[in-house]
Amino acid sequence: MARTRGRAEECTPTAARPAEPPSPSPAGAMETLLWLCNWSTLVVCAALKLPQISAVLGARSSRGISLPSLLLELAGFLVFLRYQCYYEYPLLTYLEFPILIAQDLILLLCVFHFNGDVRRAVPYIIICVSAWFILTLQQWILDLAMNLCTFISAASKFAQLQYLWKSRDSGAVSTLTWTLASYTCAARIMTTLMTTNDLTILTRFVIMLALNIWVTATILHYRKTNIKSE
Repeated sequence: MARTRGRAEECTPTAARPAEPPSPSPAGAMETLLWLCNWSTLVVCAALKLPQISAVLGARSSRGISLPSLLLELAGFLVFLRYQCYYEYPLLTYLEFPILIAQDLILLLCVFHFNGDVRRAVPYIIICVSAWFILTLQQWILDLAMNLCTFISAASKFAQLQYLWKSRDSGAVSTLTWTLASYTCAARIMTTLMTTNDLTILTRFVIMLALNIWVTATILHYRKTNIKSE
């Protein structure tokens, strides 16, 4: 009798345990983060300079905007874009730069327009177009330009800071534009670490992030100072 009961228990099917939900893989989380960083950067950059352009058009003045800073920034963007295209880095890691260059050119035209002569922008535009082809005549030219790119971009931020320190007036400078620029640098630090891990590019974004935050803080400082004086 005991043997029969034992055999019956052995034949009795055990209840199936509910399947445990699959745990999210680290690779999937990293891909999602990379996707978010890439596309959020593109969305932000699509409108990055629009607040600044709107502020200039609304004030009908380029007061507070440093022309050397704008030109240096444009040069830095151009070199960076050419470097990424030449070495065939993933498209999503630099797709915002054509947008930024187009917006900088529009802003440059606005600045020259309100300074009295929009035709003065033509030589700078010709230089930019020529530089696009000259940079890739020899690989060492492009590599050297990229190494200098960080210094060029940093110089553009210091030119804007110097202008603000000298005038002690943020004028038509858009705080939102510089805040968004800080975000894009932070996002690009993440995407660079997760994709190319290029030390030159990473260094550039870290330095640009720090300087963008500095410019933003300076704009806010002089804006508050002007409000109090009024």
